[in-house]
Amino acid sequence: MTDDDGASVTDSEEEIVEELIEEMVVEELIEEAVEEAVEEIVVEEMVEELIEEAVLDEEAAEVLAEEELLAQAAAAAAEAAISPYDKPGKWYVLHTQSGYENKVRQNIEARTRSMAMDAKIHEVAIPMEEVTEFKAGKKVIAQKKMFPGYLIIRCSLDDDSWYVIRNTPGVTGFVGAGNKPSPLSRREVEEFIRTADSPADDSPKRARPRLEYELNETVRVKEGPFADFSGSVVDIDEDHMKMKVLVNIFGRETPVELEFSQVAKL
Repeated sequence: MTDDDGASVTDSEEEIVEELIEEMVVEELIEEAVEEAVEEIVVEEMVEELIEEAVLDEEAAEVLAEEELLAQAAAAAAEAAISPYDKPGKWYVLHTQSGYENKVRQNIEARTRSMAMDAKIHEVAIPMEEVTEFKAGKKVIAQKKMFPGYLIIRCSLDDDSWYVIRNTPGVTGFVGAGNKPSPLSRREVEEFIRTADSPADDSPKRARPRLEYELNETVRVKEGPFADFSGSVVDIDEDHMKMKVLVNIFGRETPVELEFSQVAKL
């Protein structure tokens, strides 16, 4: 074999070695690329799992919150379904300084807590009602005290609870015959403290008109074809908030039907 042949063999071997090395490098690159792709897939799967877990946790929290709300609503409904008359204690009427009903209620509640009388003095309420008033010719529905100067209290009355209540600033006394307080009847309690199952709530409530006018009172018509005429009130229709007024038209007294909002006091 000549030197040329030897050189040729050596060159071929080197080429083979280089090709093998290149193949190995390519394989390593492919393996690295595959590993990276696998890692990316694993990371994506982990992210998806975390997202799914978060969604499930959120849904579980929402379900739990909804269940808690439903439970609270059911408890509130059950509480509201009990007539106030059937709750512990009896209801009594207290006379207070007029205009200080809210303050007196706060005073009683504060004394009840400070003197640890919660087991005997249960609840203090100010009966309210919706009334329809007319201000500046407009109908306004307002909340008014049913009995100004009075509030009602639910308590298990004995010497101790009587002493705490009676000696509260602003309380002038219990309502009752002589010195013995008289408890309210079921009808009175359910009328003053409206509940979901009270008979008074079976039909829709309607605001009661607060009448500012009386029969035979002279009023002035402020709207309509008889504006600025004066006349005497001869009939009052509370349900429809209307009245009939005798208006002098061409020398004759003629009854005219008017809305409450169409007249004003003189």
